[in-house]
Amino acid sequence: MKTAVFAKAGQMKLVDVDKPTIQQPDDAILRVVRTCVCGSDLWNYRGINPVKPGQINSGHEAIAVVEEVGDAITTVKPGDFVIAPFTHGCGHCAACLAGYDGTCQSHQDNFSEGVQAEYIRFQHAQWALVKIPGKPSDYSEGMLKSLLSLADVMATGYHAARVANVQAGDTVVVMGDGAVGLSAIISAKLRGAKQIISTSRHADRQQLAKEFGATDNVAARGDEAVKAIMDLTHGQGADAVLECVGTEQSTETAMAVGRPGSIVGRVGLPHGKNMDPAATFYANKAVAGGPASVTTYDKDLLLKAVLDGKINPGKIFTKTFTLDQIDEAYQAMDQRQAIKSYVKVSD
Repeated sequence: MKTAVFAKAGQMKLVDVDKPTIQQPDDAILRVVRTCVCGSDLWNYRGINPVKPGQINSGHEAIAVVEEVGDAITTVKPGDFVIAPFTHGCGHCAACLAGYDGTCQSHQDNFSEGVQAEYIRFQHAQWALVKIPGKPSDYSEGMLKSLLSLADVMATGYHAARVANVQAGDTVVVMGDGAVGLSAIISAKLRGAKQIISTSRHADRQQLAKEFGATDNVAARGDEAVKAIMDLTHGQGADAVLECVGTEQSTETAMAVGRPGSIVGRVGLPHGKNMDPAATFYANKAVAGGPASVTTYDKDLLLKAVLDGKINPGKIFTKTFTLDQIDEAYQAMDQRQAIKSYVKVSD
């Protein structure tokens, strides 16, 4: 089968490898239907995280068809159409029961990788996989895109809104205009926020943010951004801030623009110096977040919201590629030609 690997920093290639096999009773072998490139994959692609030639791809989002299951699997069967979340929660530990399956206490190997491939071995499949009604051919390409977003970015955006305790009528600031930031705007709107301030410097992303529910946009950065956001909130600051980037500047701005008592929902993969605890202490602000509770959110509300047409997060996929074009898919995101690259693998 074909799978993508890092030829080197800045270059992906396909190689032929053996098809994965069942190794543990709670494994499932999945035939990938659609996958994509995540913004977090670019940390490796750009060489910010060191990569070795031939290193497995860091892809972790897929919708797929079950090919084979281990003896312990009773929740899915061959032929089922599923969302393959990037997290592999157990569903019964204290963390999962509290709705934090992104940090499942039962599984050390809780995150996917190598999903930009024709087949994958999905570990701990009993609870983590999310069944989609019907089969892939029942859905339009647009709906398949929205279903794929539920493997990571839509759930990650929702995680930011949930841990920041976004409530009906709130004012919310969303740091970041990538796929996760745009999904966070959808999530804030879904939870009833009244004012949603996006932070995009790109016209196409600003337009999509507005479509998803943003009421205002601040394109400035640094101190100028803080002033603009404070002006939009009448000097009070936001009720919740959703940090979806992870850079030092984005994090510092997020800490500065919430009102006293606000919560920063932090889902951007952190890069940079440690946060200064005094920045939140003297303002009575809280910081929460981490890996998203993908399975929990998909099963509880997000899958139904997509199937019912209440949300349409698939619009974050703005360029389409085949698996053979995986390097072009990475390039398009690296060069900001695509918000998120969508990869067709099989029917």
